[in-house]
Amino acid sequence: MTSTSETVNTFEPVDRTVDRRAFLARAAALAAAGTVGAAIALPGTAGAHGPATGTPGGHGNAGKPNPALDRPDAYRRPRPEALADPTELTIAEAAWLIRAGKLSPEQLVEAYLARIGSYDGTYQAFNLVLADAALASARAATRRSHTGALHGIPVAIKDNYYTAGVPTTANSYLFRDFVPPFDATAVARLKASGAIVLGKTQMGPLATTRATTPAGVITTVNAWTPTNPGTDPGGSSTGTATAVAGRMATAGTGTQTGGSITAPSNAQNLTGIKPTMGRVSLNGIIPLSYTRDHPGPLARDAKDAAIMLTAMAGEDPADPRSQGLPAVPRLIEAATPVYAGKRVKLRWKTRIGILPGYATGTSATALARQAFLAELAAISGATLVDVPLPEEWDLLGGNTFNNIRLPERSEPFMPYLRTDLRGFGVAVTSWLQGALMGGNEFITGQRAKLLFLERVLDQLFDACDVVVQTSPVPFDILGLPEIAFPIGFSTAGVPVGTILGGLPYGEDRLLSVVAAYQEVTDWHWRRPANPPAPAAGARAARGTLAAPQPDESRGRLTADQVAELTQ
Repeated sequence: MTSTSETVNTFEPVDRTVDRRAFLARAAALAAAGTVGAAIALPGTAGAHGPATGTPGGHGNAGKPNPALDRPDAYRRPRPEALADPTELTIAEAAWLIRAGKLSPEQLVEAYLARIGSYDGTYQAFNLVLADAALASARAATRRSHTGALHGIPVAIKDNYYTAGVPTTANSYLFRDFVPPFDATAVARLKASGAIVLGKTQMGPLATTRATTPAGVITTVNAWTPTNPGTDPGGSSTGTATAVAGRMATAGTGTQTGGSITAPSNAQNLTGIKPTMGRVSLNGIIPLSYTRDHPGPLARDAKDAAIMLTAMAGEDPADPRSQGLPAVPRLIEAATPVYAGKRVKLRWKTRIGILPGYATGTSATALARQAFLAELAAISGATLVDVPLPEEWDLLGGNTFNNIRLPERSEPFMPYLRTDLRGFGVAVTSWLQGALMGGNEFITGQRAKLLFLERVLDQLFDACDVVVQTSPVPFDILGLPEIAFPIGFSTAGVPVGTILGGLPYGEDRLLSVVAAYQEVTDWHWRRPANPPAPAAGARAARGTLAAPQPDESRGRLTADQVAELTQ
């Protein structure tokens, strides 16, 4: 068990230092930036720091590891039941074994490639497996000195993140032949921190739906119901979610414009973070909305999500949205449970807002929410408070104004829309809708969004520090942070999750609440059963190497190694 006592809790959450008026002004400037060009400088916020030049892991020197990833609380002694199969290990557990010399990056990558070879014909989570490159990187990592908690950790990358010399298709006709010359900033930072890219994951075409072919045929399935394609696996980051849930990657990256990190995390028993707008650079990610795209991690628990976000986050000279923000907080420490004696407590006293009707009813979801709230209320430092919906919540969060994202989507792609609509495949209708929307609608929608943000900051967060949500709206519209995590299962055995939303740059507080909850529950430890073998002729991920041969003994610890670690 990795935990800290209350005597070392010496820092305050970032949300206590941020001027809400300054964030509102920044949101207004961001809306303007979407119309006049990406080079506009945005106003800073309280606690903002200088340019990222020389910052470890920054885009300007992405070859340097991030020292924040090599701290004692980034490692966790593995659970005994996880030792027999390395793909069961969390990042923190695998990092503990790798640092101790008990598991090599090569063993870990081999174990994941074996599962991909065995099961991805059913899951269809990957559209590109980089087996040769991953093994070469793992061998190099085995020889190289230790760099931190991501050293030798295999991850999956959503296929709208640029990967140098490797196809980045956004699962679309438009980009099917695109091979970027550089890595997205977030990918470069993950690699610099020691992570190994296993491959690119399936996604909704141009990030608009669950993962399908560009023509709309379902590909990726929910790892919990692999024989039922009708079960929703979540939004466009489906492939990453299924890869992580199906133990074909330790963690992975997603993007969220309208729920595509939180929805697949909730659907597949994962912990995913949609950070505050700008916390992670969008440089090198195929765009959907200049003011609403958010890169972030999908992982197995709060600790792993904190490790991933620590590596990905930070200022980037190539993305003005990432500049002028408060420094990245001590996310890994925030995601480390705190104890008072033998009882878990919240790191910071936190008022948790409960929206009207959140846990009403007798459905499996309602019962899971009721149990979740009871568990939270029993944790020292947590205060549950009923909060009212801000004025005109449904109107301001509905499609009347929410559709202003569509022109932002269409504008960069107008040359394609004018020449060949077939390139947009099944998503063409929404792209045309954005192209045809009037300027007055766009301006009115931007004004409504700022009014909505003002009311959320003033009317909602006057009464609470975080708020429990039933959907990603309005936090993905407004650029505020969210964390999704599991709280139970339906009667059909499908995961039930929930979402917490926070104040600007409050990822540390969100992680602290979820870490405490996960310390007293075990939903996040549960994994889906292995799927049946894929049918003959099932689609295999394309790759730089033929699909890995099924052999799940590869990468496993020996009986002697397991015995040594359980002593």
